[in-house]
Amino acid sequence: MIKVCATCGTSYEEQAVKIERCKICDDERQYVPATGQKWVPLSALQESHSNKWQSHAENLLSIKTVPNFAINQRAFLLRAPEGNVLWDCIANLDQATKTLVDSLGGISAIAISHPHYYTTMQEWAEAFNAPIYLHANDSEWIMRNSAFIRLWQGNELELMPSVKLLRLGGHFAGGCVLHWNSGDGILLAGDIVQVTPGADAVSFMWSYPNMLPLPAAVVSEMTRRLSGIHFNQLYGAFEGQDIHDSAQDIVLRSGEKYIACLQ
Repeated sequence: MIKVCATCGTSYEEQAVKIERCKICDDERQYVPATGQKWVPLSALQESHSNKWQSHAENLLSIKTVPNFAINQRAFLLRAPEGNVLWDCIANLDQATKTLVDSLGGISAIAISHPHYYTTMQEWAEAFNAPIYLHANDSEWIMRNSAFIRLWQGNELELMPSVKLLRLGGHFAGGCVLHWNSGDGILLAGDIVQVTPGADAVSFMWSYPNMLPLPAAVVSEMTRRLSGIHFNQLYGAFEGQDIHDSAQDIVLRSGEKYIACLQ
């Protein structure tokens, strides 16, 4: 039976031995609630929740589970000329979502920013016969093996001529963002780069729930890498975290502010 952590959404396969702890939540970058660990059978999640879709830039859609579940992130379906890419992942893959994705041409590749959003990536990959691209630096956080997983190394991976993964590190050693060379340039950032409530700044953290910052040198390296590409729009992990204009300037300026606060 596949069970999902109710706090982070990571999926585990429970066989003869009962699942007691979530490795992802035991790590200091996440948390175990004071009320303790809880598990939800994947089938029960699919019955109690559904997914809503939202259109953003041209050929960019987000998918979010309602009512809220676990970390409550959204995934994105990027419709590039070369094929569709699922960026990040959500735990709930229901029949309606399968039907809608199939009607849009399926999924050619899945790429995930960091382990907090691995969730049920195995089910998504099998449903759409799509490879999952994960950075090798985060391989220890893969809780269920899958023949679809492709570990990559280094700082860049071209998924398609217009779509590239960039390893920034920070939140996790293999933390990645996705750069889509479309229009004025789009960055899908997960929370490797976290959009602040006013959508006019971003921040960078090692642990968001435990409010543990990153060192100045790490943030400096992250922003240096982002200065080498062009993007005007940025979409974060959570609903409403959209920067529609001057995103690159905002990220670089925010990085300078972050570093100044630490010095």
